[in-house]
Amino acid sequence: MKFGVIVFPGSNCDHDAWYAVSNNLGRPAEYIWHDSHSLGDVDAVILPGGFSYGDYLRCGAIAKFSPVMAAVRRFAEDGGLVIGICNGFQILVETGLLPGALIRNRNLRFICKPVELKVQTVDSPFTNAAGKGQSLCLPIAHGEGCYYADERTLDELEAEDRVAFRYVRNPNGSLRDIAGILNRERNVLGMMPHPERATEPLMGCRDGLVVFQSMAAALAYRS
Repeated sequence: MKFGVIVFPGSNCDHDAWYAVSNNLGRPAEYIWHDSHSLGDVDAVILPGGFSYGDYLRCGAIAKFSPVMAAVRRFAEDGGLVIGICNGFQILVETGLLPGALIRNRNLRFICKPVELKVQTVDSPFTNAAGKGQSLCLPIAHGEGCYYADERTLDELEAEDRVAFRYVRNPNGSLRDIAGILNRERNVLGMMPHPERATEPLMGCRDGLVVFQSMAAALAYRS
């Protein structure tokens, strides 16, 4: 069971994700450079937070053209597990792997603080180790984290139980307090809070580890 961490020029949470998986989850992980045309033999993919080149135009707008994203799309279409965190979430919506958009925070300021989330569904490879309604404290660090979609898309996300996480106290104006969503096949997750930054006591809490434990359990079940 191996995790691949995509590295874009400007990424600054790639090592955080690698460390969370390899050290705190105890699973092998490797970096994959953005100009790679292949993901190798990985079983799950992490698009980490931070930044990617071209974000000054629109977050993820240039990164979506990186060669590796074609491989990520094929991997996702074949049922592979893909999680996009913060900037990774922005890249996933830019590529069309997830619906909607991430826009400027309602106060137009960068927000960096811990927030409380509620797990909305446990019917996913990313939340199966959690309890429905479970409270998680995870950090956020973003300027364009406000989730936006049209009413029809929002209704579909809720009707299909594809809202994975909601904010308890909305920090950025995200519609319907959405903090994370799934694709229809439930193998792609995008979330703005950073689970990789909350995986051991030295980080303040271990709440984020449940996301990676869920992925490991889902992969083990598949095998």
